[in-house]
Amino acid sequence: MALTTTPDPPSRYKPDPSVLTALRTPRILIKEVLAGLVVALALIPEAIAFSIIAGVDPRVGLFSTFVMAIVISFIGGRPAMITGATGAIALVIAPVAREYGLEYFIATVILAGVFQLILAAAGVAKLMRFIPRSVMVGFVNALAILIFTSQLPQLLGVPFLVYPLVAFGIIIMVVMPRITKVVPAPLVAIVVLTVITVTVSITVPTIGDQGELPRSLPTLFFPNVPLTLETFTIIAPYALGMALVGILESLMAAKLVDEITDTHSRKTQEAFGQGTANIVSGFFGGMGGCALIGQTMINVKASGARTRISTFLAGVFLMVLVIGTGDLLAVVPMAALVAVMIIVSVLTFDWHSIRLSTLKRMPKSETTVMVATVIAIVVTHNLAIGVVIGVIIAMVAFARRVAHLVTVTRTVPEGEAVPTAVYTVDGALFFASSNDLTTQFEYTDDPERVVIDVSASHIWDASTVAALDAITTKYDHLGKRVVIVGMNEASTSLHTRLVGNLGGGH
Repeated sequence: MALTTTPDPPSRYKPDPSVLTALRTPRILIKEVLAGLVVALALIPEAIAFSIIAGVDPRVGLFSTFVMAIVISFIGGRPAMITGATGAIALVIAPVAREYGLEYFIATVILAGVFQLILAAAGVAKLMRFIPRSVMVGFVNALAILIFTSQLPQLLGVPFLVYPLVAFGIIIMVVMPRITKVVPAPLVAIVVLTVITVTVSITVPTIGDQGELPRSLPTLFFPNVPLTLETFTIIAPYALGMALVGILESLMAAKLVDEITDTHSRKTQEAFGQGTANIVSGFFGGMGGCALIGQTMINVKASGARTRISTFLAGVFLMVLVIGTGDLLAVVPMAALVAVMIIVSVLTFDWHSIRLSTLKRMPKSETTVMVATVIAIVVTHNLAIGVVIGVIIAMVAFARRVAHLVTVTRTVPEGEAVPTAVYTVDGALFFASSNDLTTQFEYTDDPERVVIDVSASHIWDASTVAALDAITTKYDHLGKRVVIVGMNEASTSLHTRLVGNLGGGH
């Protein structure tokens, strides 16, 4: 049985609303502009923090986020998704900066971008269809937990007034949408809390306390490293790790936004966009990155943005704020951004997935996969590792479940000219289900003629052909003849090609 697919119609990927529609519609345009401003404010402390994790100057993270947001807004495959410096990428390539210096660090970022272009051309984005829903739910829930826990450093060992400020910010974002959605609630919360802390002269941690802000735009940067095989062997493992983590996180984020907005995005184009953005980021002295899921949730879910305009303006506003209004920006209290991220974490978490009624209906294997994905991501703080572990567990659970769906029924019809035993095999035959297939036959008790009917099954791999070979060989040794009937076209082709050539055949 051959599986066929029909190409997706172009309308499937048509943005809704389009950039042109947004530019012609003041209501949509205002929402996109304000969303970009909110995201830009949220990007600043994150970019600085990720730079510190990577062991580089804060300006490296800020430049990277600015450049990548601009590039991806034009060539990315998922409108309204935010790309920039991320913690996962910082963790992967931090050893390069620590052991070899900034020049090798930037060369690693550029090579990672090249690897991503190669992976995109190889069709890695198509693998997204093999990520089960239970892994996706675990990914979302773990992401919400990480967004929340990442705010804890800003809530521990801080002045007491931080707590009422955060609480007030949360109240604003809960109440504001019920009054009006014209202005994003996160922006209102940031402005109100900033005005309060400045006018009342409250001393609390601010954006300015997170690190030095750049005073000029990034310039072209060419890493001064020898173009030798030795250099490649040093940076290639880190670059490949960065490429894989970046693409996986970005495609998972794109899939999440697809579900939230009920639209479709071009995953292969997004992979190409990520690679290009990393290369350009490197040549401007940036640390590279991937999709920023927390900021994407602010943009899409909290602010309601839907087009590339918000992504583009997030990058533009980021540089305008840190360069043109750095002194003003520095007084924004971290409490305001913490409140925004807490709301984002609550909105991101799939609360339906942990309801008792849902857990009772859900198969235990599905719940196990979800919980394992959450635990793996939370423990490692790496979304990519958690997803890979979740997929592996889901594959094992699926193989175990399918292995028990194969049945072998024996009948001995009466009135046959030649006494015959007929075995009817029902179910998918592959390595997990065919391993014990040889034990389902009564070799010594069967008559001289044996018929194996596989019309209700399908042969998927060489393991099954080898099992059938072994069964036939056992009957041959007993002087009995075996006939296999009912193979579909695909099974016949595979069986004919491999039978007797796998060792142990007749």
